[in-house]
Amino acid sequence: MTRKDRTEGIYSRREVLDESERRQYYQIHLKDLLTYAYRYSEDVKKRFDRAQFSPDKFKVLNDLKHIPIIKKKELIFLQTMGPRLGGLLTKDLGELRRIFLSPGPIFDPEDRVDDYWGWTEGFYAAGFRPGDVNMITFNYHLTPAGLMFEEPLRNLGCAVVPAGPGNTNTQLDIMRKLRITGYVGTPSYLMHLAQKGEEAGLNLRKDLYLEVAFVTGEKFPEKLRNNLEKKFDIIMRQGYGTADVGSIGYECFHKNGLHVSNRVFAEICHPDTGIPLKDGEVGEIVVTAFNKTYPLIRLSTGDLSYIDRAPCPCGRSSPRLGNIVGRVDTTARIKGMFVYPHQVEQVMASFEEIKRWQIEVTNPGGIDELTLFIEASQFKRENELFHQFREKIGLRPDLKVVVPGSLPAQIRPIEDKRKWD
Repeated sequence: MTRKDRTEGIYSRREVLDESERRQYYQIHLKDLLTYAYRYSEDVKKRFDRAQFSPDKFKVLNDLKHIPIIKKKELIFLQTMGPRLGGLLTKDLGELRRIFLSPGPIFDPEDRVDDYWGWTEGFYAAGFRPGDVNMITFNYHLTPAGLMFEEPLRNLGCAVVPAGPGNTNTQLDIMRKLRITGYVGTPSYLMHLAQKGEEAGLNLRKDLYLEVAFVTGEKFPEKLRNNLEKKFDIIMRQGYGTADVGSIGYECFHKNGLHVSNRVFAEICHPDTGIPLKDGEVGEIVVTAFNKTYPLIRLSTGDLSYIDRAPCPCGRSSPRLGNIVGRVDTTARIKGMFVYPHQVEQVMASFEEIKRWQIEVTNPGGIDELTLFIEASQFKRENELFHQFREKIGLRPDLKVVVPGSLPAQIRPIEDKRKWD
């Protein structure tokens, strides 16, 4: 199988709909979702009633703009407002398959339907095929990423090593002995594996057998992609999604944007007003997944991008998201994890000796590094701080203790100094 053969094949009918068919496809699925969610989700009914909107008023796609946007960080509070995650769910918790917990904290329910998170389409486009042996380096503990990406690989007839993050030398040994052909994880962790492998004297092209990689959870600059593709001689494609929604978009062989998954309707909206923008204009990505169990209708992701509807040489006709150009709020995505300033503040509040704090994020060599600066005259509780930080946020920072008054007067909770070439 050649590298290009890996990314070609038979598409489903919905992947090649013409413009009129696609508009009708969205219309039917949205109408069905709105009607069902209004009837069975207490939260949706309250939100629609407050906006004086009913599913009967939905006649054309543009009518969706009359439904208020729900922000991701609002889920933290909404889920505590009563049974069924505050009425966001349309069924009882015991009817689900799994319930995960993401930073926030935000609960992420998983229903029992096949391919609930919707990534099979994206994995096929990236080049995963039957018989591949794949290493998943996302976490399998509490957060959904590990299991979320395992199911589509099973659907495609692939085997999986549920490696999770860490144990780098062991992972390299597994990759060599089992002839791992596929990698799933963050791009920065694959670079970390490459660096450790080269330090150990491995020839990444000859001693390892990687052919395809699917990465997500971080920005993926072309310089990093080119570097990794050359090191391993592989195809690298990226996906875009959230733990709340699942798959939102994915790259095909031609790397000209993220094809919007056929399981969602995506809008680009003005970050302040929520008004949908024209194609090509940069705004916030707002998505509605066709998910009747957890109907997050018009969920704002906090990410900035634009819509491109130009034909793609791959033949897929779905609209594409351009590059993710930034964030709307102060939330940062670090090593694939969302870091919320209020969560950091909760950790810091446990330490009276800490006067002020700031997080600085950099990415030397394409690998995210998180440094926590704290102002304190003396600080001897590093291990306790690391434990609480990891428990609450899921990451371990590098700690820098500075004397009181060292941090800027007008401080930003998270200073993102990452550079994307």
